[in-house]
Amino acid sequence: MSATSTASQTTTTWNLDPVHSVAEFKVKHMMISNVKGQFTGITGVLTLDESQIANSRVEATIDASSIQTRDAQRDGHLKSADFFDVEKYPSLTFRSTKIERRGEDELAVTGDLTIHGVTRAVVFKVEGPTPPNKDPWGNTRIGLSADTKINRKDFGLTWNAALEAGGILVGDDVTITLDVQFIKA
Repeated sequence: MSATSTASQTTTTWNLDPVHSVAEFKVKHMMISNVKGQFTGITGVLTLDESQIANSRVEATIDASSIQTRDAQRDGHLKSADFFDVEKYPSLTFRSTKIERRGEDELAVTGDLTIHGVTRAVVFKVEGPTPPNKDPWGNTRIGLSADTKINRKDFGLTWNAALEAGGILVGDDVTITLDVQFIKA
């Protein structure tokens, strides 16, 4: 048996379940509290090599127009050319370039994140994946949680407004949090 056939036996493909997954963000508003939002249009594929986690890879795409912050006016502004410019840049994407085990249930996933047409390398701290589990319909599922922090200006999201008392309306640092489930293909 060759090494290639052994590796392929331990590699599985998993499709992101958008109904049981969420991509959230939070950013400081008026320098006093965080405002959270989420994207509901998320798709992705995980190719998992359980014997050599470094050979695994993940790709995800988010529909930028699916942003929701519980305020229609703010959502409209975020979709405009001032921020995501969803007509010109309809998707946010992530493609892993390196996966490292950092502990028994922790990974560092480095990859290229593209927002607003700008691509930057980021590192997600990942918990999981969980052990596989069967759902009531016979599908095998795994889950994971991940987070990272970016500076929105690094991605060309520079709009802001000065506050009368000093400071700015929108913070620069954005925390991205993912809680996702995958279904074995």
